[in-house]
Amino acid sequence: MQGVVKKMTKIISRRQILGFRSYCADRVGVDIGQPTSASHPQLLKDGELTPGISTEEYILRRKKLLELLPEKSLAIIAAAPVKMMTDVVPYTFRQDADYLYLTGCQQPGGVAVLGHDCGLCMFMPEAKPYDVIWQGQIAGVDAALDAFKADKAYPMRKLHEILPDMIRGSSKLFHNAQTATPAYVELEAFKKLAYCNSVKDLSVYTHQLRWIKSPAELKLMKESASIACQALLLTMLHSKTNPFEGMLAAKVEYECKVRGAQQMGFNPVVGGGPNGSIIHYSRNDQKIKHGDLVLMDVGCELHGYVSDLTRTWPPCGSFSSAQKELYALILETNKHCVELCKPGVSIRQIHNYSVEMLKKGLKEVGILRDVGSNSYNKLNPTSIGHYLGMDIHDCSMVSFDCPLKPGVVITIEPGVYIPSSFNGPERYRGIGIRIEDEVLITETGYEVLTASIPKEVKQIESLLNHCLGIGVDSQNNMRATSS
Repeated sequence: MQGVVKKMTKIISRRQILGFRSYCADRVGVDIGQPTSASHPQLLKDGELTPGISTEEYILRRKKLLELLPEKSLAIIAAAPVKMMTDVVPYTFRQDADYLYLTGCQQPGGVAVLGHDCGLCMFMPEAKPYDVIWQGQIAGVDAALDAFKADKAYPMRKLHEILPDMIRGSSKLFHNAQTATPAYVELEAFKKLAYCNSVKDLSVYTHQLRWIKSPAELKLMKESASIACQALLLTMLHSKTNPFEGMLAAKVEYECKVRGAQQMGFNPVVGGGPNGSIIHYSRNDQKIKHGDLVLMDVGCELHGYVSDLTRTWPPCGSFSSAQKELYALILETNKHCVELCKPGVSIRQIHNYSVEMLKKGLKEVGILRDVGSNSYNKLNPTSIGHYLGMDIHDCSMVSFDCPLKPGVVITIEPGVYIPSSFNGPERYRGIGIRIEDEVLITETGYEVLTASIPKEVKQIESLLNHCLGIGVDSQNNMRATSS
């Protein structure tokens, strides 16, 4: 019996060190450190590596990347690190988008290598009994081979022995520079190529791939947008009786998460009154005064894909005449810019159109005396939009001058941000307005993914004044009764 145990131990140890696919025949365990179709059938269908995305799609992504990489080059992709809030408390972990896009692995601590000769080679963290007790199981060498379909896999402790030879056999290296880890950056072989200017940012290629979404990705993005729209609608209803920035931020996050979102795409912007003119306002600690607008910029993340939308409304139930004037201009700009969205048009072209439209409108109402760029930029320094996908500002390596293609998702978000100190008509001071929609570029034009959330003045006022009779408690009771 002891001889059998020793023999099995040797086989297991050899497999952990070598980790070639040919040695893997057994089924992946139920707990590999992240959900699988076996452990979470409510989340994943058979054949899916992450919810909504099949194993085959991940393999195809790597194949497409290899087609873009030059011969004799190597791609090194590090997982995102754990960031600590205190000495023992980590921030919520979010995987590096490129690492997740190529491997499907949702945990920290690994390094993936992709090359024409080696295929996908993954260096995986090793679970220590102490860590498993405190943090649970993690994906190791076996999961890399069986679940993530790596061609080779090794424990991380082998990286300094194996990776240098792989690097020395390459003439160019590409890596996700923003997530680079000392584990490979400090290797002499890496430093040598870096010194020769032969190390480049991999995102030049990965962003090109991620820019156009697959049908599976678009399904997740539509679901993410739908969740955010439902959450924001309920938050708008909540705002009349609870006009506090912090409460509204908590409400929208709660409503997103109970609908399946894993986390928010970013800290919600909830700017009441003059705070709405601070573009990335995040303190969310003020009471919203009666008659003031609230600008809410929110988005959630669903299985790696984010949403992003903004609505501005008066929690009291009605817009003032000055608010309505400015809102009408932003809404008209939003609609016209959405209609421009189609294949062949660029974000830059849409942006330039929006600038001219807003300049003209702001001049007509007396806010802009000088339509020069400097005066305008003080009231709106932002772009009309950005790409959207696995990151909020997705695919930043793709130029805004690039003609849009079917499968690309962008935001359209005109706005005006007038500080209280603005040297202009007093009635407009302290008003911030943004209307942001998600737009999918289709073969024939566009599809607005956030169309279900109201943005017309009459719709918003009717919603706030006629749908609030139910009351928040009644809504919750109805939801509990129906579940």
